[in-house]
Amino acid sequence: MGIFNPRSRKIGILGGGQLGKMLAQEASRMDLDVSFMDKDKGYPAAKVCPQFYEGNFNNYDDVLNFGRKMNVVTIEIEHVHIGALKQLESEGIQVFPQPHVLEFIQDKGLQKQFYKDHHFPTAEFSLYENKIEILEAVNRGDIEFPFVQKLRKGGYDGKGVQIVNSRDDLSKLMDEPGIIETKAKIQKEVAVIAVRNTFGECKAYSPVSMDFHSEANLVEDVVCPAEIPEETKMAAIDLAIRIANKLEIVGLLAVEMFYNEDDSLWINEIAPRPHNSGHITLDNGAISQFENHLRAILGLGIGQTTCMLPSVMINLLGDPVYSGKALYSGFDEIMKMDGVFVHLYSKEETRPLRKMGHINIHGKNLEDCKKTATLIRNTFKIIA
Repeated sequence: MGIFNPRSRKIGILGGGQLGKMLAQEASRMDLDVSFMDKDKGYPAAKVCPQFYEGNFNNYDDVLNFGRKMNVVTIEIEHVHIGALKQLESEGIQVFPQPHVLEFIQDKGLQKQFYKDHHFPTAEFSLYENKIEILEAVNRGDIEFPFVQKLRKGGYDGKGVQIVNSRDDLSKLMDEPGIIETKAKIQKEVAVIAVRNTFGECKAYSPVSMDFHSEANLVEDVVCPAEIPEETKMAAIDLAIRIANKLEIVGLLAVEMFYNEDDSLWINEIAPRPHNSGHITLDNGAISQFENHLRAILGLGIGQTTCMLPSVMINLLGDPVYSGKALYSGFDEIMKMDGVFVHLYSKEETRPLRKMGHINIHGKNLEDCKKTATLIRNTFKIIA
């Protein structure tokens, strides 16, 4: 019989946003010793974890000094200093996801080439260094409308993505190294989160489908089970597990996919951390993505990834016309509703379309969950 001392290993987490906060909450339930580093103690994780270090996760020395206090280092945001993580790894500190995997994932161009090399389905693409190269390719007829431009590095939450439907949109092109890919004819956007531990055990969560906010290009609703055919769900799970195993990643890997009008699946992109599409796992009968990430990096068995309850997640975005100290209009009313679980991110200031929290809803069926979601949208607003 194995013996586990939950506080025998110090876990350092780079990033202190809402993902960090939820990692801290799940770590607390397991009595794990976790610390965070981010720019200041105004970040959400600092509200629930006293071991919070101020520093810049893009600064070599800050990451190195923080990591040397730990036994295991992980992330809640992928845009961190790779050189410092490689140095920590060379000193015998475990770093998950592994720095070489994280370095690869930071570059969407390398991601796309990886899918092509290993025969994972994705949109046709080409790589360009700047706006001039793209315009020249358009004029030669090498690029056809409509297409999508994505920056190779630095994009997140809809930033670094530009849809170009016609010549009228060419002025919106970004002047940085990027990818041009065929615009998918999408029926549904789908996500599957895989989790793989230090022993190579790998499981995947139930697929979810996602609806996006028309202005913010952020996920507005997550629906579980995904509203796609059963055979497509199984194909999506298989893809996520195969990618995680091919990378030999330790921890979570969120795989975003397009389910297209011709019933094909295309991989959009991957994220090596807890993911917005997985927040629904906090309340629908699975072991949460946050707990499973901690289990994976500590070499523990992976918990249940099958989501047992029909469920919908609503992202709570700041009202488009308000900025300032956050107030929650309609909060009392939604607290009276059955099957509703509110998660606020401890962000004091609201801004237009800023992620401020999420609400998980579960019920007897998806239709009931969606009715509750509509009622919440008509009732609840984040104002200032």
